[in-house]
Amino acid sequence: MHMDPNSLRYILGLKLRKFRQKKGLGLKDMAARTSLSISYLSEIEKGRKYPKPEKLLALAQALGVPFDELVSLKVDDELGPVTDIFGSPFIREFPFHLYGIEMERLLNLVTEAPSKAAALIRTALEIGQTYDIQVEHFLFAALRSYQHMHSNYFEDIEQAAADFLAMQHAHDEVSASTLKTRLADDYGTSVIHQDFAQFPALRSLRSIHITGPKLLVNDRLLESQKTFSLARELGYLNLGLKDRSTTSPPLRIHSFDQVINDFTAAYFAGAVIIPRDSLVARLESFFKTPQWSANDLLAILSEYRSTPETLFYRLSQLLPKFFGLKELFFLRFSHEPASPLFKLGKILNMSQLPIFHGLEPDEHYCRRWTGIRLLEAFAAHQAGTTHSLQAEEGLAGDIMATAQRATFQAADMDFFVITLTRPLALAEGTHSSVSLGVLIDRTFKRRVRFWNDPAIGQVEVNMTCERCGLADDECDARAAPPTLFQAAETRRQQEDQLAQLIAAEEP
Repeated sequence: MHMDPNSLRYILGLKLRKFRQKKGLGLKDMAARTSLSISYLSEIEKGRKYPKPEKLLALAQALGVPFDELVSLKVDDELGPVTDIFGSPFIREFPFHLYGIEMERLLNLVTEAPSKAAALIRTALEIGQTYDIQVEHFLFAALRSYQHMHSNYFEDIEQAAADFLAMQHAHDEVSASTLKTRLADDYGTSVIHQDFAQFPALRSLRSIHITGPKLLVNDRLLESQKTFSLARELGYLNLGLKDRSTTSPPLRIHSFDQVINDFTAAYFAGAVIIPRDSLVARLESFFKTPQWSANDLLAILSEYRSTPETLFYRLSQLLPKFFGLKELFFLRFSHEPASPLFKLGKILNMSQLPIFHGLEPDEHYCRRWTGIRLLEAFAAHQAGTTHSLQAEEGLAGDIMATAQRATFQAADMDFFVITLTRPLALAEGTHSSVSLGVLIDRTFKRRVRFWNDPAIGQVEVNMTCERCGLADDECDARAAPPTLFQAAETRRQQEDQLAQLIAAEEP
């Protein structure tokens, strides 16, 4: 079993406390027997210190136990579950400190009832194995919680990006050539544009960082994507982020530091490409128009020469901070026109909606969602079939835009959802849509004048077809029968009728 140094300290602390208590000795007694201070002994038992060999020997002699028994990882049945806990990759990698839980507090919880605590951890791990949830999924979930706690806005990264732009005298736009020069001149990093076709398994990668230092950028990327890759690399270097992924997207996740540093570098890149003050001013103007205009949204995208995903991620960062719009979600779907499946590849949910991830092929996401509807419309447009632009839609080159007012059945909440769709550069024949949904509350109505534009339809949606209670004649986009909804209804009827029967039979 793998044990890192921290875990070794905790195990020693547990054993030392158990042996001491078994002997009926207090910390003061141990201090007298070992010539070690009470505070130092307390630090050992809390897992904060690991003594030198001569001090460990003094502890073993004071307790009357063999030295090897004290320092080994072997424990009795009562503490046995503890080694399982601290040896698990989940415990080693999960960033408990983000939630105000220091390892000492976790240790105290575990030692109070080690068997029960181990059973709880084993249950979580078993659930993960059953649903093929890896440690990296927990780490990404922790990252999303971290973003949520900070309303997805980080002033220190914003300021670092603003300082970088000020040094470049670029307040509105940076180019790939400028970033390439900065990488070479400031950090000695060579940028090489390369087609990864000779390595078929790597064709989906956007960039690869190798020693030298060199940054290999996939030449099949769009120019806006290449710019982002360079800005992201500058983010690692400018912010001194060492523990990082060497590929984008990452092939392997080994720690939360890697996850948070990757996120930080990407945040920096977005803030460099789409400067905060510039976008906030542009949004102020955009939100003041009384009618929704998909073409105005496409114009903003064109102004910053960014990808739809970068723009919407910037919106998710700035809308809560500067416009008070905190209940929002970001979704990215991908779709091959010949396939009936729509894959949800990325999600940031800062709302109270229960948005499910990774359901296919068992469940089918609601086909009324604008992210899916626009993918279908875009596929029809690309194929040259009969689709014509609706009042709420716009088209610029290979990018289509739309908006929707969606009422989510499950939560009885209304969201204003904007969506952009485009072909994927590295997945031929595949289209992608990104959607940003913002809760239509009093703040949204005050800040966004076009919130009730009659040209935008009001649509009732659900999470999946299987969970939807709409009748067949109420939805012409159903992709699967409402099996889960019907099962829930059957259970409800059973509970109601059981209550009636018991009430009738009771005296």
